[in-house]
Formats: sequence, structure tokens, C-alpha cells
Amino acid sequence: MKFKFWGVRGSIPTPGPSTVKYGGNTTCIEIRTNDNDLIILDAGTGIHALAQNLLKEMPINAHIFITHTHWDHIQGLPFFIPIFIPANQINIYGGVDPVTNECIRRALSVQLQYSFFPIREAQLNARIEYSTIKPGEPLHIGSAKITPVLLDHPVLNFGYRIDCDGQSLFFTGDYEPQLNIYDPEDEEYAEFQSFIDEKWQEAILVMKDVDALIVDSSYTSAEYASKQGWGHGTYDSGIKLATAAKAKKLFFTHHEPTRNDAELDAIYQAVLQNNPATCCELLLAQEGIEISL
Repeated sequence: MKFKFWGVRGSIPTPGPSTVKYGGNTTCIEIRTNDNDLIILDAGTGIHALAQNLLKEMPINAHIFITHTHWDHIQGLPFFIPIFIPANQINIYGGVDPVTNECIRRALSVQLQYSFFPIREAQLNARIEYSTIKPGEPLHIGSAKITPVLLDHPVLNFGYRIDCDGQSLFFTGDYEPQLNIYDPEDEEYAEFQSFIDEKWQEAILVMKDVDALIVDSSYTSAEYASKQGWGHGTYDSGIKLATAAKAKKLFFTHHEPTRNDAELDAIYQAVLQNNPATCCELLLAQEGIEISL
């Protein structure tokens, strides 16, 4: 199994000379099994570049797993060229929003409304199928097993574990480890902390022993002090996850959009210096980089 980053930026695309090294596209990860099954995690703006690369393979059978429906994770869907080409099979997976009760089909259909896009959904030529997934219920695509798990974010958000060809990968999507909203002296504190600990153990169990762990690490710990509740993790929280799960490689992603390449380099060097005895290899996700497991 191998995977490639096509988008590693969070919140909004940031193209330009200061983001050339790590990339300015929003989240998209391509996964290939040894049998060449195509699995795509999220459809941020990075999926447009992936689409250009796929044109030489037409027709394709693509499986797109959406972590959540915030813009930076779905805004590339209308620009995924294979949806306009006959004979292509496009499978889109996601959950049912508990607030709107809308299924994953809405992620594409809303963007194709006439107010937002010149091409209607009825004009798409590929065969597009939508599948609703549920936490803890694995799906199988060829030899790959995909297991979704709910992770904390201000909207329904799935993390995904992919097991295939004797290797494993986990992607958190956007994830902020939950904090206790009560003070220690509050009578609700212990019960809520028990709930948090249970959810943490559930997440660690699904991530356990993965070859690659890809985590939302938007902030430094200093920045996080003023951004609690925004739904994103830190470099330190990513390392804590990797340590508990005994991951072999940890990839930091969802880079903060105001951060340029030089700032990312400096943060990365500080992370390495502050964690010399970490349990696994620490890496910054970089657009265009392919990793074989």
C-alpha cells in the first residue's frame, strides 16, 4: 500500500511563492493498494491536481471517503474531472449529519446549485453513488478494509483506518482531543472526564500499531491557548496520539493557512529538538510526496 498527499493545508487554499515547498491546497490524500484500487481521503482543492494525474487512467473506479463537510474538505468535488467523463465510477462515502439529517450526497449537490456552479448535477456523465457509513462498521474495497471512527470536531467528523496488504494507515480528519468543560471542583467533572477517557481509548484502539498516522496539527501549544474549541489539534497532541497508539510514522498535516514554508520549517525543527526520544518518526505532510508502506 502507498499513499500520496495532494493537499495538506487547512481552512483555505494558500497558493503562492511562500507555500511552494509544503503546498497550498486543502486536504486530499490518495491511497493505492497493491492491486491498484483507488481510495481518496477528502476532496479539498488538492483533488483537482489528483484528477489531472488520473486522466491517463480513464476509466477509473474511485472511492472517496469524506471525513466531514467543512468547505476545505469538499470544495474540490465539483472540480474532480472524472465526474464529467462517461464510464467512470465514482463512489462517495460519508455520514449523516445529526443536525441537518442530510446524507453525504449534499456535499456535492449543494455545490452544484445554479447559484454556485455553472454545471448542474444532471449534467455529470460519470456514474456516481453515495454510501452512508457508520462508526465502527468496516467497509471493504478490494483487499482494503476501511474502518471509520467518530472524532471530536464542531461537525460530524470521521477518522479512517485503512488496513491492506499487511500495512495500515489512520487519518484523523480535523480533530481536537476533547477537553473537560467543567472545573475539577464541579460535581459534573468526574463523570465528564470518564466520558472523555472512554472516547480517547476508543480512538487509540482504532489507531493502534498503524504504520502511518496522519493527524490534524494546525497549532503550536502556545497558539492553542487562544483557539480551544476551534476543532483542531497541536503538534504535541499529535505526538501524544502516536505514542499511545504506538504508530511507526507520524505525519503532521492541516497546516495553518497563515503559515509559510519557512515558518513550517522552523516549527518542525523545534518539534524534533523538543522530542528527541519520541516513539516514532516525525514528518510534516508535504504536497506531492508519495510514501510506500
